[in-house]
Formats: sequence, C-alpha cells, structure tokens
Amino acid sequence: MSIVTADLAISLDGFIAGPNITADNPVGDRGIELHEWFAGLASWRERQNLSGGVDNTDSRILGAWFDGTGAVVMGRTMFDTGELAWGENPPFRAPVFVLTNRPRPVLEKAGGTSFTFVSDGIESALKQAREAAGDRNVDIAGGAQTVRQYLRAGLIDELQLHVVPILLGDGVPLFDGIGSDMPSLEQVRVVEGESAAHLTYRVIR
Repeated sequence: MSIVTADLAISLDGFIAGPNITADNPVGDRGIELHEWFAGLASWRERQNLSGGVDNTDSRILGAWFDGTGAVVMGRTMFDTGELAWGENPPFRAPVFVLTNRPRPVLEKAGGTSFTFVSDGIESALKQAREAAGDRNVDIAGGAQTVRQYLRAGLIDELQLHVVPILLGDGVPLFDGIGSDMPSLEQVRVVEGESAAHLTYRVIR
C-alpha cells in the first residue's frame, strides 16, 4: 500500500539547510555538509548515470527511497533554488508537483522527471501526485515550510530523518514554529548508517 512520506537530511541541531540560500547556493552556507553522506553512494551515483560508488547501509536506504517513490511534491522555493543544480537530468526520475502562486507550463526533463506547477493548494498537489505515483509512495520533499504544512494538515504518513552528525548553528529549521496542535509520532525504526543515523516515524493522526 502506498503512503505519503517526508524524507529529509537534517543536522543534529535541527536544520535542513544552511543560511543564505540562493540559486547559486541552493542548500545555504555549509548546507552541502548535510548531503555529503550520500554523495559517494552507489544508489546516488546510479541516479547521476555514474558507475561505482559505495554499497553500504546508507546506500541501501537511499536506494529503497528511490525505488519506492513514484511522485514528489515540493515548494516553489525548493524548485527555484534547485533547478539549476539538478540540471537536465534531475535525480527524481518521477513526476514532481510544485506548489506555487506563479503557474507555468509543465517542464519535462530527461530521465522521467517532469515538473507540474500547482496553484490550487496542497491537497490538489497531493491528489495529482497520488494519481501519478500509482501504487508507489508520494514524497513531500521540502522545503521546511511545505513539510510543516502537510504535517499540520495530517497528510503525511511517515517521516524519515537522516540525522547527520554536524551542528550548523543557523539555517532553515525543520520544525520552527510548527505549533503544539500536531499529530503524535510513533518510532518505526532506527538504523545506524556509516555517515548518518536513519530515523523513521509513523505519524499518528
């Protein structure tokens, strides 16, 4: 049965990106350190059409996310800051639905990735993503504000955090201002990877 996930790398002090995000600095100052855990993994290199790489626990967890995800939802800021970095062959290889108040035509990329711009709310984006994903999962990719919106609405089934052992001190906090009226979380599994701790929680509505 397909589910809605949110799968993010996060620093030990709770940031999913560094400060000063721009199109030329899409993950913010020092934000690249949050993503170094998967840069040399076999499952990631395959998404970049590269051979080789390390095949370990981290790689298998990332590979399972790729295999299980049939569509992605993201906010417009994540798209705007990531588009240049992802290039003509983005790693998603699935339909991506972008929340925006600035619609534009569907953008087709290589490798099966397309970007559809949705201007009528988070539920509409999720409905379209579910239809596109079929029996695979839908992932709420980010940014932080988008994940918080879906959490508040009770629309995320599972939260997976890849906790990277760094302290950024500043940046984009995942749970800042999330409020107290939130669903409970049930721990599903904790996996000790070589470069990150992988924590999975079921969202209890």
